[in-house]
Amino acid sequence: MHVAIFLWGFTGVLGRLITLTEWVLVWYRLILTILSLLIIHLFTKQIKRLPLKQTLKIGGVGVIVILHWLTFYGAIKNCNVTITLCCLSSIAFFTSLMEPIFHRKKIDWMEVLFGIAAIAGIYTIYQVQVGFGYGIILGIISAFLSALFSVLNKKIVVDFNPESVVFYELTGGWIFLTLIFPIYLYFKSDAVLIPDTSNWIYISILSFFCTTLAFTISLRALTKISAFTMNLSLNLEPIYGVILAFAIFKENKSLENGFYFGAAMIVLMVIFHALYQYRQRKRTITPII
Repeated sequence: MHVAIFLWGFTGVLGRLITLTEWVLVWYRLILTILSLLIIHLFTKQIKRLPLKQTLKIGGVGVIVILHWLTFYGAIKNCNVTITLCCLSSIAFFTSLMEPIFHRKKIDWMEVLFGIAAIAGIYTIYQVQVGFGYGIILGIISAFLSALFSVLNKKIVVDFNPESVVFYELTGGWIFLTLIFPIYLYFKSDAVLIPDTSNWIYISILSFFCTTLAFTISLRALTKISAFTMNLSLNLEPIYGVILAFAIFKENKSLENGFYFGAAMIVLMVIFHALYQYRQRKRTITPII
């Protein structure tokens, strides 16, 4: 799980390094990822043929994945990596509401309160980072979509192996994006469609390491942990990404003092929630006599 999160920490940086629009970026990311999965399948034979109904269901979840990517990279290109990744801290809040609905669990209101506090931190950043409002809104939408497909994936990986799930999800997402691409080109006729050498390199890294490898091992992790635990751990992804953004792009120079107050609120809520989860887990463990 943490290997996948570490790899995902690079996605924001690569999203900024790639100069293509988010639509073109995601389309190439998908096609390269699907090709890499097929190549791996030649050796492992892990991708299984599924009934049409299940294939369509999994492909539908893939559409949510693609919408998450589009809003994620859209947020980066409308504000910056650091703020976008801070917005992802709201994933745990959305998951705390969704998981009880989809998995028929009781809502833990402490988890909801922690999530609301993280949202308050994001709102503080929204207030002080003038001109980044649209990017922040896209970042929150991206977090909502990420929580949604993680919760849905938790139900899917119970019945199917991760390699098949990733392949059918991303293939379904690619078909969806390809079908609506003409609409995008109608409004964005000046978009660059052919990557140059540097963009090809960055997209390849993004596709092979941060998508094919990361998605597969994350879905394997989901077979052993809850979606909420997975998304809670995903709070490490922004930390990796922010450190990289500060080091590579010097984004800290464009941030207001209020940003650090909002970010501190988010980090504290993540820490408090981790402690709360640890205490809850200890209470539910039956002593061995």
